[in-house]
Amino acid sequence: MEITVSQEQGRISVSVIKLTGHLDGQTYESLISKAREIVEAGSRNILLDLGELTYISSAGLVSLHTIALMTRGEELPDLEHGWSTLKSMDRTRDGGLQKNLKLLNPRPEITSVLDMVGFAAFFETFTDRQKAIDSF
Repeated sequence: MEITVSQEQGRISVSVIKLTGHLDGQTYESLISKAREIVEAGSRNILLDLGELTYISSAGLVSLHTIALMTRGEELPDLEHGWSTLKSMDRTRDGGLQKNLKLLNPRPEITSVLDMVGFAAFFETFTDRQKAIDSF
């Protein structure tokens, strides 16, 4: 997977993370690390550009959940516990629609996975980049 980061300015500054390829067990930690760098540098608003993401696994879903927690300043799950980390997402879904993490242009196969696991209710999704940036 390739990760590209850019800064965009709407009403406030937004970090745009563009993902290309597969977000899976081999790559999800790279995405979490990149998001951690962004958050530690002071950015709390992240737009994930998924237009060129062709596959997302359960590990990829864990990375989305982890980044959402990061942007809210909450305690992060222990990634060493694998499946139990994914299962713990059920207990933390009270966060509602994420204000600091939004999605841009997910492909139909990615949207299908997000819908299947219930993430569509938590992540605002956009097809227009500028509208997404301005929504923060």
